[in-house]
Amino acid sequence: MKRGRPSHSPVRQNITELLAQFGELHGYEAYKHYVKVFPKVSMRAVYYSLRNGVKKGYFKIAKVEKKTGNYSWGPEAQRVYYANGEMAKPTGDMKVRKYFESLKSPIHS
Repeated sequence: MKRGRPSHSPVRQNITELLAQFGELHGYEAYKHYVKVFPKVSMRAVYYSLRNGVKKGYFKIAKVEKKTGNYSWGPEAQRVYYANGEMAKPTGDMKVRKYFESLKSPIHS
């Protein structure tokens, strides 16, 4: 039996599926969509998976935006947008596809 942490992460794979449908997402946006489709996970776990996914090549940083405003930590916030990298292998999860299409469809009154 191999020792240490497994190299496969279900959270990272689920984020890969989200990015395959959405293209680019920033961390908090990925978290908001994640908890609507998959079992509940902490925001910290999503950010951890994104950072480590970048290091391992599963994700890449698409762009970084700076937003100005009146935040509790200061006058500026930074949004890092992620996209799938070379190592990402989306499987085409049907739950994610249905969720994505439900967001695109017009709301019927």
